[in-house]
Amino acid sequence: MRDADGERAADGAVTGGRRADPATEAFVAHRNLLFTVAYEMLGSAADAEDVLQETWLRWAQVDLGGVRDQRAYLIRVTTRQALTRLRSLGRRKESYVGSWLPEPLLTAPDVAEDVELADSVSMAMLLVMETLAPTERAVFVLREVFALGYDEIAEAVGKSHAAVRQIAHRARAHVAARRPRGDASADAARDVIEAFRRASETGDLQGLLDVLAPDVVLVGDGGGIKRAVLRPVVGSGKVARLLAAGAARAGAGAAVRSTRVNGHPALAVWLDGALDTVLAAHVDDGLITGLYAVRNPEKLTRMRQETALIR
Repeated sequence: MRDADGERAADGAVTGGRRADPATEAFVAHRNLLFTVAYEMLGSAADAEDVLQETWLRWAQVDLGGVRDQRAYLIRVTTRQALTRLRSLGRRKESYVGSWLPEPLLTAPDVAEDVELADSVSMAMLLVMETLAPTERAVFVLREVFALGYDEIAEAVGKSHAAVRQIAHRARAHVAARRPRGDASADAARDVIEAFRRASETGDLQGLLDVLAPDVVLVGDGGGIKRAVLRPVVGSGKVARLLAAGAARAGAGAAVRSTRVNGHPALAVWLDGALDTVLAAHVDDGLITGLYAVRNPEKLTRMRQETALIR
């Protein structure tokens, strides 16, 4: 973001050798938090960045003397912008080719250390939140992830205190009924993903079957740009054969590398030196129960450098 002289204004504390103004300093101080709020509501880093741009434009016009709590004010503006974007995203997803998956983020180890944050941004959990209505999702995120008070949330979503309490209760019940089970420790999950990596890279059918749950579900997202399964594939036999066949087609030009996506162990598939697929997984009781294969190149740009997520 730039000031009137074309210098960066909202992404750094100093512009053109000058100390940034108070509005810029406050925005920069809370930027990672605001991005996390927007991403949790949208599942898209690109749209989250657009929301932050809109938030900055509004924040830059505010008289800071009248703002009692800058953090709360910025979260409120970000939430309102994200709600508007979320409603338009719903219409875009209706015409999306194949399954829609959240945009994967390369994250630092500290995200995994915050277990609740890592759980809330996991692919599996973001897909559960996709089943919430926009206002329900906003209330759930602000209350359950960021622990905001009901009065703060009511201001952000434009509802009464009583209505927000009801929405929060309904959203919690909705998510609890659909939340994927998962009791694997970080080390155990990493071991399972490593075994899966070795089997995937070599096309070892039995090795794949050993780490896939009988009712495993594979969801692919090519966005109509790259080849991907158009519907979820269910069952260890079908998923294993599909992955083994993919490894055979890729041949020697493919490399499967360990990475960390949205706070969890994952895999990155490289073909001829270029990132082709991000494979996130959900692990339960030592087996992979969910696989999320993102191939849409427009969703892989955040795998180039780490994204900071905080709450």
